[in-house]
Amino acid sequence: MVLWGCIIDFFTYESTRFVVVKNWSVGIINRIVQVAIIAYFVGYVFIHEKAYQTKDTGIESSVMTKIKGFGRHNGQIVDVADYVFPPEGTDVFCIMTSLHVTENQFQGRCPAPWPYTCKMDDECKKFYGFVSPKEDNGSPGFCEVEGWCPTENEPIQTEPMGDIRNFTIFIKNSINFPLFDVSRGNVLSTMTLEEIRKCTYHPEKSPFCPIFRVGDILRYAGQTVEELIQKGGHIGIKIEWKCNLDIDLDYCVPQYFFGRFDNKNAVSNGYNFRFAKYYKSDNGTEYRTLYKVFAIRFDVIVTGNAGKFNMVPTLINVVAALTCLGLSTVLCDIILLKFLKGAEQYKAKKFEEVSPAQTDESFTPIFQF
Repeated sequence: MVLWGCIIDFFTYESTRFVVVKNWSVGIINRIVQVAIIAYFVGYVFIHEKAYQTKDTGIESSVMTKIKGFGRHNGQIVDVADYVFPPEGTDVFCIMTSLHVTENQFQGRCPAPWPYTCKMDDECKKFYGFVSPKEDNGSPGFCEVEGWCPTENEPIQTEPMGDIRNFTIFIKNSINFPLFDVSRGNVLSTMTLEEIRKCTYHPEKSPFCPIFRVGDILRYAGQTVEELIQKGGHIGIKIEWKCNLDIDLDYCVPQYFFGRFDNKNAVSNGYNFRFAKYYKSDNGTEYRTLYKVFAIRFDVIVTGNAGKFNMVPTLINVVAALTCLGLSTVLCDIILLKFLKGAEQYKAKKFEEVSPAQTDESFTPIFQF
């Protein structure tokens, strides 16, 4: 019998019945919920998020950079060929702030950079690999390293290149939205060559100038030149494209944001790298000069999306909005059935069960022959 009852309940049909409830409290709640839902869909979904558009987030981008400026380091005048790495002008590049040089390194064995004392070979090998102790008149030995000797010089306190603040970076960014076949560039077609040469980026006075002063970039990122020229750092330049293709394409322009990527409070903060130049002596022995470069690394990151009106997402969101309006009815029904006086009377008015016998009786013909 239980199974039969479940089958009957499963195959019953529920029809909507409208009941007019003249209750100020419930009526006000109903309208407030409806207005809130409409405001959300109109204000946020359609106006802010532009849900009526098809979006293309697969932005294609290329970046070219060029740095200009002269500086002084260790008493010498340096230019871009000396302080920019790599020189090709990619979206990731470094500007040197300080340089430490270790000249005339040959392959051999020499004292370790830090004078670890030891009595057995194993005590050195756990630090450096293939090393051995150097005895000193019966006293504890000192670890030696096998490799390029002499080892890297201890950093000499030199004056970093403070002129970096006046260097300029030219950033040329070209983007394409393949879904709409729309291409744009950050060098606006309305700007003349003379205007580009004379301008410097400023977020309010000159927001579309593609030339950036290094000191300004660090300031926009919340940093100072003095904080970064000693040990270097990692700075991000973000170019963001948000294009509404339903309006004039001239409004599809980039926005620039700046920030520091490395943690300046970390134990190993800053940024540096090493490279070497190799030579051969007259007798054929190879030797090298080792360079340790402290630099500010710049990453140019391009993000963005484009949107254009499309009927499909528009209809989907309109239907979703109309469906959500039904939430006000559900909420008001819960209040009427659970929390207000007279809930039983409301329930009796709203829900009415019709048996098969009543159905047959209601459809009995009036005229019989």
